Amino acid sequence: MPWPLGALILLLTVIGMEGFAYAAHRWLMHGPGWFLHASHHRARPGNWEWNDLYAAIFAVPSIVLLLGGLQWGWWPGCAWIGAGIAAYGAIYFGFHDVIVHQRIPTRYLPKSRYMKRIVQAHRLHHVVETKEGNVSFGFLVAPRPESLKAELKRRSRAGVRAPKTTGADASTRP
Repeated sequence: MPWPLGALILLLTVIGMEGFAYAAHRWLMHGPGWFLHASHHRARPGNWEWNDLYAAIFAVPSIVLLLGGLQWGWWPGCAWIGAGIAAYGAIYFGFHDVIVHQRIPTRYLPKSRYMKRIVQAHRLHHVVETKEGNVSFGFLVAPRPESLKAELKRRSRAGVRAPKTTGADASTRP
């Protein structure tokens, strides 16, 4: 297969993965897969959370497609699709785990309007700690934060976590 065609397949796979990721996050992780994903909406006591298993689960099709396309005699495009899934996973890790959740310490501060928008949208997703009532399920494409805030307000802030209180605030509460 000519490499320009393979590169196009890879690029289209990365783009398509955003739709897959939205659907998986919205209807799988906030649906029957909540038993793993719930750990991601709570404070993480250590380096790992149950939600991290999704990275391993979603890596399996990428690995199988890469092996199929490169070693098992499948259509060569399978390798490019597998590489596109892996590329999306790397982008996701960089954005989600490094930039937003800072699981690897960095001094990066979003400066562009795009980066500020997707970081804020993801943070608004995390103000809801329940399975239902969330907003913004995409990772690289997100609605404007103003519309997400309005939607949370329209839902009467159902499931929105209480603000953190300091020790002084806690001692003055009844």
